Amino acid sequence: MNQVLHITSRDNPALLRLRKLSSDSHAYRKTGSVWLEGDHLARAALQRGYAPTLAVVTESGYADPVLQQLADAAPRVLVVPEVLFKGLSGLESPAQIGFEMPHDGHAALRAGVDTVVLDRLQDAGNVGTILRSAAAMDFRQIAALKGTAALWSPKVLRAGMGAHFGLHLVEGLNPADLDALQVPLVATSSHAEQMLHVVTLPTPCAWVMGHEGQGVQPELMQRCALTVGIPQPGGEESLNVGSAAAVCLYESARQRLSPP
Repeated sequence: MNQVLHITSRDNPALLRLRKLSSDSHAYRKTGSVWLEGDHLARAALQRGYAPTLAVVTESGYADPVLQQLADAAPRVLVVPEVLFKGLSGLESPAQIGFEMPHDGHAALRAGVDTVVLDRLQDAGNVGTILRSAAAMDFRQIAALKGTAALWSPKVLRAGMGAHFGLHLVEGLNPADLDALQVPLVATSSHAEQMLHVVTLPTPCAWVMGHEGQGVQPELMQRCALTVGIPQPGGEESLNVGSAAAVCLYESARQRLSPP
């Protein structure tokens, strides 16, 4: 049996903690837990075997049998007025339910698996988009270098749309740490002689996606075994990094699915 508590005080310790998690992108690193707002993220986590420690649901939400069943997946449920739930929300139209999940910040890189390396990406939307593309194209590991947007921040979680729960995520890395991957690093470059659509890509490999304005840092580019260009017959100078990642990961997946 789970514990259901009806809370009306905004000073409740659990709500104070969750407000911090919802407003501070890096708070999960200190608290050891993440805040998942909305039924989509909550269901995505449960489907991948993640277990919440706490559910928070609005009074009207808990009156809905579907949301009540979802909330009851947690051992503790806080039922709160809508106005208190708004204090936990980063959305213009707040959801009615959220989960608190434990977070392990000590994950290590796995060797020999397809990986996406994020080199100091700043935009949470780009990071979340790349995580979705990685999960869709069966790149199951994300290696984020120092300076990259916090992977488990509320904005990246929302942009990832549940992709986090199918990925092995490691952050806070230096370029030298990537030696542990033991797979070739591949990057895009406007100066590359080989084009993406004609080169045979290594598999497994690690695609390196660079900073939105600066691209891949020189130290990391020197570690790349292969650089390729993305054909742009329309004549644009470059692609958004999220779009470039989707193109590159798709081509890797296509080659894996289409043996010579």
